[in-house]
Amino acid sequence: MTAPPRPGDPGEHDPLDPLAPLDPLDPLDPLDPVDPLDPLDPLDPLDHEALRGLLGAWALDACPAGESAQVQRHLAGCPSCSEEANRLRDAAGWLSADEPLDPAPTLRTQVLTRALARRAPQIRVPDYATPYVAETARLDALLRDLGELDWMERADLPWHGGTEQWRPAEVLCHLAAVDGVLSRTLGLPDPVPASPVDASPSPGIDLMERTTRLMDAQRRRSPDAVRAFWREQTRTIVETAALAEAAAADGEGEGRAAGKAAVDYGAFQLPLRDAFLDRAFECWVHGEDIAEAVGYPYGPPRGTHIRQLIELASRLLPYGLAQLRAAGLASLAGWQDPSYGDPRGARAVKLIIEGRGESEWLVPLEPPTPGAPPLPVDTEPVATLAVDGVEFCFLCAAHRDPDRLPCGVTGDRAAARDLLHAARLLSRP
Repeated sequence: MTAPPRPGDPGEHDPLDPLAPLDPLDPLDPLDPVDPLDPLDPLDPLDHEALRGLLGAWALDACPAGESAQVQRHLAGCPSCSEEANRLRDAAGWLSADEPLDPAPTLRTQVLTRALARRAPQIRVPDYATPYVAETARLDALLRDLGELDWMERADLPWHGGTEQWRPAEVLCHLAAVDGVLSRTLGLPDPVPASPVDASPSPGIDLMERTTRLMDAQRRRSPDAVRAFWREQTRTIVETAALAEAAAADGEGEGRAAGKAAVDYGAFQLPLRDAFLDRAFECWVHGEDIAEAVGYPYGPPRGTHIRQLIELASRLLPYGLAQLRAAGLASLAGWQDPSYGDPRGARAVKLIIEGRGESEWLVPLEPPTPGAPPLPVDTEPVATLAVDGVEFCFLCAAHRDPDRLPCGVTGDRAAARDLLHAARLLSRP
């Protein structure tokens, strides 16, 4: 019978004795680098294919320490794996880059500009239609991102006579109903079903009647179907106008050019080139209405397009001022006296647009009479009104309070006030 070993005998490890010999196979030995339970221990090396399969994880620093050590030793002696590992490391660096992967907002414009510089389009979109093309495309991009619940939200659409509350698909029906007036002018089919009562349109309510009829016709269709219907109509309108302009330029359809036609809205008429700007204006504003209802970021149009929209508003403002006076809402100020203003009889307010769409306009205080010459460029204005371009556009859409709009005024403040209130009257449902 063998006696149990005593502490201090050779080969016996006494954990309380720091001088006792260490067992080389003791897993608790802190000096032993070998772990018999670790299958990836250097004593059990992986083969070439197994290590090659670990290169992706190694490039992303996702390997345990044992695997990483084996991969690094393998790379030192395997040129093919080393080359592949370098490529994977570079790719991993791109994945962790701080720069956004989304294309720059200006990329589309740059690509189109360069493409058109190399090869001009066979049929060019008329300049007056480009804001309409841009705004319908922006609104379509917003609609593409709407979820099922977003289509159920109701957007507030203010105008000077009140506020409408429509779902996005109903807003599209309204836009398509008014666009249909352009369709008729261009010789295209009217998308609005015919009224069961054969009567002439009533001034001021014709557009709302058209909207109601089209909403009823589209009510059972899905939002995506309504969106496709509206988008196809906008493209057809632009294409038809472009073809008409091209035919007129070739001498094949003189007088048929879109810019020479007139659009009858019932209560008023506009040249078709102005009607395109009007439709771009409404498309932008109602896009903002939908975006606000669903919490979608939606910026203003390009500065050049805003300048075109304000130029149209500056020509319509004298009619708004006449409407303001007819309603008894104008200020009892001296500017209403015919002898007031420029000694030559010209009376105007200088409108200075700041920010996006920066420009200056002389706005007559009365509508021009047929055959009357335009205001002289050196006309001395009775007042000067400075306002931000985007804010002025929202005022023309009745989305701002004219008495609270930030602006700078010099000269006759009553004339400037009336101009602001007249701008709000340019809106309609």
